[in-house]
Amino acid sequence: MTAIIIGNFDGVHLGHQGLIRHACSLSPAGGVVAVTFDSHPAALARGVAPPHLSSNSDRERLLIEAGATRVECLSTSKELLELTPEKFIEFLQRRIDFARIVEGGDFRFGFRRSGDIETLRAIGARRGFETTVVDDVDVVLHDGRVVSARSSVVRWLLAHGRVADASRMLGRAYEVTGVVVQGKQRGRELGYPTANFTELESVLPADGVYSVDVVDAAGRQWRGAASIGSNPTFGDSARTLEVHVLDLPKETDLYGQRLRISFREWIRGMMRFDSVDSLVSQIARDCARARA
Repeated sequence: MTAIIIGNFDGVHLGHQGLIRHACSLSPAGGVVAVTFDSHPAALARGVAPPHLSSNSDRERLLIEAGATRVECLSTSKELLELTPEKFIEFLQRRIDFARIVEGGDFRFGFRRSGDIETLRAIGARRGFETTVVDDVDVVLHDGRVVSARSSVVRWLLAHGRVADASRMLGRAYEVTGVVVQGKQRGRELGYPTANFTELESVLPADGVYSVDVVDAAGRQWRGAASIGSNPTFGDSARTLEVHVLDLPKETDLYGQRLRISFREWIRGMMRFDSVDSLVSQIARDCARARA
């Protein structure tokens, strides 16, 4: 008896992981299929979508690691979004032989999100599948506040630089991946060379300096100090991600590599310094904290 779960699953946070665990417990033999979308439906329906917490490939990997048997990624189209709740379920039944749908209490589906859990139960009674509702997963933040795990909350935490709290909600460190390109090489001149990133696949946290872990394609890992912002000391305007990789062997060439950056904790906000010497002194303190 196969169970399915349906959603965007952006970031695959503890709530999503709990949903998968519950579905697995109800379908130990038939497995769990995670049904998701190749692009956020809001991008097509409203012309704007929330920033990504994970790429499609990372989302699939995380769903499988959380226990899903496989991932069914639907092509987001106008025709798909205009299906009524009943027609959408009929569409899924033609693709997947399932006997149960497991969802959270706030699940919405179908044209203009017109279907809810009660709609789903009624359709299930007619079309021969069961509906199971799973409670939210609550997370205790560092300030003691208890909130339900939501992708929107993770985005809010990142937008406020609270990467440690975002990690609590994700059940792992928040990560971005990007390709190392040549920058203005100011860091090298200051004695702290940085890897400059492009082709970032997920949203960056708020401007500031962070302690991070850096992992390359070969699995080599280093600690680092990451700077996100526009380099106000030098009057730059573009927002960038730069990482000084601690203890990187001198012969290591990172240019052109896609690296994974895992955010450990916030160190400080972005600042404008009156002199290069004061900037260098602060970078030294930032690196010491990142190394700790």
